[in-house]
Amino acid sequence: MYNTVIHDKEILFSRPGELVRITPCHENAIRFEAFPDCVAFTQDFTLMPQPAAAQIEDGEHSVCMTVGDLRITLERNGKVTFFCKDRCILEEKPELTFNDGFRNYQLGGGNLWRARVTFEANDGERFYGLGHENNGCFDLKGCSFDLRHVNAKCTMPFVFSSLGYGFLWNNPAVGHVELSNNRTRWSVESTRKIDYVVIAGQPKQVSSALADLTGHAPVMPHWATGFWQSRLRYETQEELLAVARRYRDEGIPLSAIICDYFHWTEQGDWKFDPKFWPDVKAMTKELHDMGTKLIVSVWPTINEHSENYWTMRDRNLLIRTARGMDRVFNFYGPQAEIDATNPQTREFVFSKLKENYLDNGVDGLWFDEAEPEVHPEQFDNLLLHIGRGNEVALIYPYYYAKLAWDGLRKNGVEVPVTLTRCAYPGSQKYGALVWSGDVPSTFECLEDQVKAGLQMSLCGIPWWNTDIGGFYGADIESEAFRELIVRWFQFGVFSPVMRLHGSRIRHGKPKRDVKEPTGDPNEIWSFGERNFAVLKDLVLLRERLRPYIEQQMQIASETGWPVMRPMFFDFPEDETCYTLGEQYMFGSDILFAPVVRRGQTEKTVYLPEGNWVLTKTKERYTGGIHTIPVRLDEVVAFVKDGADVLAAF
Repeated sequence: MYNTVIHDKEILFSRPGELVRITPCHENAIRFEAFPDCVAFTQDFTLMPQPAAAQIEDGEHSVCMTVGDLRITLERNGKVTFFCKDRCILEEKPELTFNDGFRNYQLGGGNLWRARVTFEANDGERFYGLGHENNGCFDLKGCSFDLRHVNAKCTMPFVFSSLGYGFLWNNPAVGHVELSNNRTRWSVESTRKIDYVVIAGQPKQVSSALADLTGHAPVMPHWATGFWQSRLRYETQEELLAVARRYRDEGIPLSAIICDYFHWTEQGDWKFDPKFWPDVKAMTKELHDMGTKLIVSVWPTINEHSENYWTMRDRNLLIRTARGMDRVFNFYGPQAEIDATNPQTREFVFSKLKENYLDNGVDGLWFDEAEPEVHPEQFDNLLLHIGRGNEVALIYPYYYAKLAWDGLRKNGVEVPVTLTRCAYPGSQKYGALVWSGDVPSTFECLEDQVKAGLQMSLCGIPWWNTDIGGFYGADIESEAFRELIVRWFQFGVFSPVMRLHGSRIRHGKPKRDVKEPTGDPNEIWSFGERNFAVLKDLVLLRERLRPYIEQQMQIASETGWPVMRPMFFDFPEDETCYTLGEQYMFGSDILFAPVVRRGQTEKTVYLPEGNWVLTKTKERYTGGIHTIPVRLDEVVAFVKDGADVLAAF
């Protein structure tokens, strides 16, 4: 009834309605694929399988493959179990009686299937990862999540388990994951196969393997490790330059300044409006003379008023639709979206970005709306170059980042850095600097963002940041926000990239007749005299930390280890570290505990075993729980005793 074929380093197993393929893909990693059409094919998406030694044993009741410390057992009824050093870490759960019903498929049309796989829940297991969103959770056990991208939610289908393994769901289809107390289940709406990778090991081992399998981030260039200034939005060339000049005059280093959206003539033109930006080359030259890079906002939206629309539409370079018009987003009128999965689209769009931006001295790109954002979220209505939307939607930001990387590299940029609102495993190798989207300006959100950054750090994306101060709802004249901006700024110092941004509540009428008027100012001198001094000191602290940060970025590129990482990453044997979502390691030597509540005057910190130095007093502490008093102008940070970085504080 069942048939097993063993090739060199490969197991093929067939039963009615399914063909299974099991292969090694890295040291201590095994890939499992199941094909409901019963025909095996090669489709790696962004996965880059690595050669690895494997041992296969074909027994009477099961067939086993061992790769390093990891072993998979496939029973004759189809059940799969994974072991690490003879300890069960992942076991399929039957959906039917008599220990049957492993993996479920329902034909969804054509050769696409709805599919799911269910695993047993393990007592005491904790999960981390899955990208970022404002859910307030650190340990994800007991949670369920949609596998989809939206503004402020970037899905990375990867989790790390406290049992000592990583699980990569190698499928870009829209779906759902349950990490519940009675089961773990991964399901998708539209696919041709089930495909996942299990990686055995402690966090550092798993992160290194994940980087090998999806791509290593480059070494972040020096300019990007400093302070970035942004707001929604600078309306004119002179307004932007005036801000950069004041930073220079105040003696505050400014690595980059961002020109946000609607600096353009029309969505899809990808060019400055000469009415408000009359001499871009002169602007970029002056910025460069001050040591500041210019980053411009790019949206994937386009409509029939754009000079590029009809060319792109006629050449099928836009996301098409199965029903109705190709307008899938509405912002100042219905908009179509570019199809970044199409190599011809990427080539065409970058030619416009080069002509209108790069040739005028612009240094980098900010890919907003990078999910891409679509309304309504009917992914089955989207037709992309590589497949139906509900089959491939999660992979869009990967190809969008590739658009910038390939073009900028050809344009002579050694290490492109693209600020982007979304990502997928592998985006890191294309210089994707992911930010967490349009989040609210509240202390509750600041607390959530700390956890969100830690979740993303485990998913192979070492370059991550958040809008310092939150994006919306802030009144810069309120005492509550003036406290919040300081606490968020402190978090920004100890983030992979430090970028101030936000849409601040406008007091008074717009200054100009523009399509999208700006709100109140959002520079570090905008929040009161006392705060100005505090924030300036924090920028200067970031400057002093840059050699350390760049050293950690080098390590991140080489090993896949993130710069911002949960405590258990460096201390996997310490059970307490798996519960700590409000403190983290910033590189290998700094422990940072952000203050995330209004009016907070002390911070309780857990120090793993060893000797630590509190940076603000230079006092020495040993492992354990400590409560530290903290003023608004102070950070709670510890450095490993003897680490050179202590001199920066």
